[in-house]
Amino acid sequence: MQTSQRGIDLIKEFEGCRLEAYRCSAGVWTIGYGSTRGVKPGMVITADAADERLREDLRHAESAVKRWVPANTRQHQFDALVSLAFNIGVEAFRHSTLLAKLTRGDARGAAEEFERWVYAGGQVSPGLARRRKAERALFENVLTTSVPDGAA
Repeated sequence: MQTSQRGIDLIKEFEGCRLEAYRCSAGVWTIGYGSTRGVKPGMVITADAADERLREDLRHAESAVKRWVPANTRQHQFDALVSLAFNIGVEAFRHSTLLAKLTRGDARGAAEEFERWVYAGGQVSPGLARRRKAERALFENVLTTSVPDGAA
């Protein structure tokens, strides 16, 4: 299973795309759609290169989700889980209560856990709150028409 276009679009909306290297809120050099691999100050890429980096970075998150979630995971759930793992990191995802609940068959409990991942610097981040709400809606296969107010 791979991330569908619906999942990729969600990730792109919340990550935003910056073609010039910048330091993220954690102080890490970042470029494109949140890519940190080999990024150096002054680095500039094209939109196509940003898309390629995203595909490569998603492979890592997809691999982790495939390894740790139940085999009967549906596409919309997979997409939401990949978005979460991509954003919080695969190790944080691996050790999350969300994953533990999902592997016990508690999809409803797992869905509720998305909302716990909204903190940055010890405070609730409005951007992360919007992202988690959208990921949860995708996980629960709830169609929404809202557009996020900003990137997380």
